[in-house]
Amino acid sequence: MAHDHAGHDHHHHGPPADGNFSRAFAWGITLNLLFVAGEAAGGLWANSSALLSDAGHNLSDVLSLALAWGATLLARRRAAERFTYGYKGATIQAALLNAALLYLALGFILWDTIDHLRHPAPVNGPVVMALAGLGVLINGFTAWLFQSGQKADVNVRGAYLHMLTDMLVSVGVVVGGALVYFTGWLWLDPAISFVILAVVGYSSWGLLRETMQLGLQAAPVGIEVGAVRRFLLARPGVTALHDLHIWPLSTQDTALTVHLVRPGGQNSNQFLRELQHDLLHEFNIHHCTVQLEDDYPLMGAHGCCDA
Repeated sequence: MAHDHAGHDHHHHGPPADGNFSRAFAWGITLNLLFVAGEAAGGLWANSSALLSDAGHNLSDVLSLALAWGATLLARRRAAERFTYGYKGATIQAALLNAALLYLALGFILWDTIDHLRHPAPVNGPVVMALAGLGVLINGFTAWLFQSGQKADVNVRGAYLHMLTDMLVSVGVVVGGALVYFTGWLWLDPAISFVILAVVGYSSWGLLRETMQLGLQAAPVGIEVGAVRRFLLARPGVTALHDLHIWPLSTQDTALTVHLVRPGGQNSNQFLRELQHDLLHEFNIHHCTVQLEDDYPLMGAHGCCDA
């Protein structure tokens, strides 16, 4: 019976969840906290409930950024006696919570938009447009900081989408404020907000679905279980396999366990080294445990489910 644990000393594909992004998180939190303070003050001065509501929404985004950053830092901690995989799973929990917070924020903006549609009120247009324009710059810059890592890490993607959502909402406030200022049509501002909310809600659905799947330990998006099974069955000497499981350890790290039936079992160490290397580079699977068996089924080798 042979086991192999892969990946702690290998290069991980994709950008790191910390390092470069620690600076992005720090910049994003600092800039957005300053913007929240300025937006709240401007909202009180301009008598704009829209600005005050957006300030509250941006404050929730600061919390989301802090949550995502804390998870990436927690994931760096070493494994412990009880937490044998370390704290990598915190990034999945943070990503799932951030996806839920994103839709909660959209719901809050929707409620506020409906209220503005039902009870339109004049505001100080130039102040609203100036502050919203500043929001476009700040949120756009913050979103850009996370853009390079949002495809490789769901946790980073959550932060990216939060900032992108804020930028689009701010664009809507600028456009709506300008149109209302020059036309006097107060209904234009909430009408534009409805369009933006629909676009953001639709584009963010994939994030919510993927984070829920990761929380349920589904095979990560981009790894086809059938392709992994065919790859393993094609290895030299392998005649069958069972108990194949693939699940995420974090938003970046993937684990695999499998029982391979390989009669004879010659050159097992070399076979396992090559398999470890190929699983990492072909499927980006960082941690693998492989049990080699002469016969199928090996008595008492089955787990709770077969694959």
